[in-house]
Amino acid sequence: MSNIEKHIVSVDLGTSKIAITVAQVEGNDVQIIYYKESPSAGIRYSGVYNVSQATDALKKAIATAEEELGIKITQAVVGVPKYPIRTEVAKQAIIDRGECTDITSEDIEELKSYALSTYPNINTDNEAIFGAVAQSFSDGENFQIIENDIVGMTSDVLEGYFKIFIGKQNDLKKINLVMERAGIIPIQKFFTADTTAKAVLYESEMENGVALVDIGAGSTSVSIYEGNVMRHYASIPFGGKNITDDIKNEAEITEKLAENIKLAYGACMPDKLLNLSEKVLHIRSNNGDADKTLPVKYLSELITARVEEIIMAILYEIEMSGFADMLRSGIVITGGTAQITNISNFIHDISGYKVRTGYPRQLFSYSGCMGLSETSAATSIGLIQAAKYGINCAIVQEVEEEEDNNPDEIIIEEPEVVAEVPAEEKNEEGEKVEDNENRDLFGNVVKEEETKPEPKKKPKKVKEPRTGKKPIWTIFETLFNEVEKEIDDSDV
Repeated sequence: MSNIEKHIVSVDLGTSKIAITVAQVEGNDVQIIYYKESPSAGIRYSGVYNVSQATDALKKAIATAEEELGIKITQAVVGVPKYPIRTEVAKQAIIDRGECTDITSEDIEELKSYALSTYPNINTDNEAIFGAVAQSFSDGENFQIIENDIVGMTSDVLEGYFKIFIGKQNDLKKINLVMERAGIIPIQKFFTADTTAKAVLYESEMENGVALVDIGAGSTSVSIYEGNVMRHYASIPFGGKNITDDIKNEAEITEKLAENIKLAYGACMPDKLLNLSEKVLHIRSNNGDADKTLPVKYLSELITARVEEIIMAILYEIEMSGFADMLRSGIVITGGTAQITNISNFIHDISGYKVRTGYPRQLFSYSGCMGLSETSAATSIGLIQAAKYGINCAIVQEVEEEEDNNPDEIIIEEPEVVAEVPAEEKNEEGEKVEDNENRDLFGNVVKEEETKPEPKKKPKKVKEPRTGKKPIWTIFETLFNEVEKEIDDSDV
């Protein structure tokens, strides 16, 4: 492994936010040095629908990262849309391999490639394979063999069964267009259902059966794991933005203010809010209309109704998967909307499953990257984990010393959520869980290509990431520094 300094850049194109993450790689050490969320535009249901708006938003986010880090971002990894996706089952076999011939990893890879290249039920003009997962293998006599067990077995027959996830070809074209117009090459695209799961779930959960529910702004997805394999995937076109729209329409306020109110006061189960349910938000009008009031209890009733609709749709998908009775580890919720107060308890009361909130596991070291430990960063962590070796997405720029009189800055108006970094997460044996291998869509190890030595550069000065950290108790002051004058608490 070369010790040349490299950077990995991930772009999470979300309906409500664009998240840029930059990791620095030196040998086997991977450290995240930058993470920032900025307002999104031109994206609906996690897919691009307005290329110009999405490009402008991405350019601003990239420019901010480049300025703060002193690098030039040339490439990035990006996730494909979560909706719409359809799932197909594929089967392929290699017959007459020869008696007393051992099955090797190369045989497995050949079978997988053959299955994808010959899959008949796809219109390549309109559709594309977003992801694929091997379900099981057979040697002609034994069935339901996992990949690790069949390697080394002796047989003249090798059969494989696969789940193939198919999306729109046009969605990939629009992502390419947005990235290229922003001056970035989309070096790899990942099916984020699988990468996010590996950033959030524990091996024991994926072994015993678990449903990962990723509630984003524009869509919600459910990925079911059992026996360490993704067995089912489904998504629906509802998410956190629907909750924001409900608040916006009911209170007749702007979308930005509705989103900020949701982040600060949003909660499910109004009967369990205690003293908070007695409070009333006063919203001052700036256009001559009368001021508005919004009781926190009524706000919670609005949110609860929409969340219940989303969860009922997800429980339907779990039931249709055939694995409803096999989720011994219950449900794990992640994504930005998973931060709503009481949402885990509400899902438990509706479903009967045990529920936990899925924060990104501490797979990498980082310092001063505010928001990286929140559920909204799970997709970004998963992208970095999937592409952490073998690529270099940025060039370090030489910075000349000069007076910093009044540097130009791109101001991101979206308020940042400040939270304490959780303690390092470990497996059941108390050991830190890490996966240092680069893997493809099937989860197989991909050998790193040799990298040509980079030309020598003059000594460089790289701006350190911001390290300011505020206590968790100041989160609302940070979130609402732009709107605090508009909201008065009637009981204060």
